[in-house]
Amino acid sequence: MANNITLAKNFVPLLDEVYKNASLTAKLDGAADLAQQGANANELIIPMLDMQGLANYSRNSGYVAGDVTLTNETVKCNFDRGRMFTVDTMDDQETAGIAFGRLAGEFIRTKVVPELDAFRFAAYCAADGITKKEETLADGTQVLAALRVATTAMDEAEVPMENRHLFITPTLYGMISDLDTTKSREVLESFASITKVPQTRFYTAIQQEADGAGGFKKTPSTGADLNFMVVHKDALIQYEKHVAPKIISPEQNQDADAWKFGYRNVGIAQVYKNKTAGVYVSHKAAG
Repeated sequence: MANNITLAKNFVPLLDEVYKNASLTAKLDGAADLAQQGANANELIIPMLDMQGLANYSRNSGYVAGDVTLTNETVKCNFDRGRMFTVDTMDDQETAGIAFGRLAGEFIRTKVVPELDAFRFAAYCAADGITKKEETLADGTQVLAALRVATTAMDEAEVPMENRHLFITPTLYGMISDLDTTKSREVLESFASITKVPQTRFYTAIQQEADGAGGFKKTPSTGADLNFMVVHKDALIQYEKHVAPKIISPEQNQDADAWKFGYRNVGIAQVYKNKTAGVYVSHKAAG
């Protein structure tokens, strides 16, 4: 697809930027030192710990011997996306440097971040064993009741109360705020953080475009709008293994007198097999 850059003789160096939030899921990134590099470029090695429980103590023979097992599970990165842009040197000069100078930041903010967030939410929804509930929430009372069901389910599954994060649409959050009751405040205060997620990146399943205009959209017929998601951070394997922004100047460009900006992001978004109780999803009907 050809660039469409409007040139101007007298240019005001201000840009009419697209409104987009920064990454909403970055707070869920795991500690990088917990994951070793895999043998292959698209793999990570995640340590898994298991041990036996208590047994009877004998005054004669003492302790019952116990086993502790530390195994390394190899998981494959499931996010690998990129794009390369080319901006002619003269186009950049005649737009006061904005054509290329603002390209990288705007691309990451308005294209990369929304897709990365959407991919992560959809990936967690697709994990086997998590709790998913289809429901239509019409008012604040219903939203509050649904959140209490979610927190109770996690309590019963012994998910730690610390580090539970709530992701919810602005519309539903507003319904709760309008209640302005002690009960609503108590429920909201039980979360480590509350993040309002625009519906445009909050789906149970997404379709990522392979070429052309790129980007993503809700998966037709099978994807559903999310109401909210409660996540215990330790339940997730979330890393960006390889983030590679690349800038090639016209002097380095062997093909054209043009700036080039390339970007690649390789990462993983997955739920630990034995921590699926740490993800609770409320969503609307698919379609």
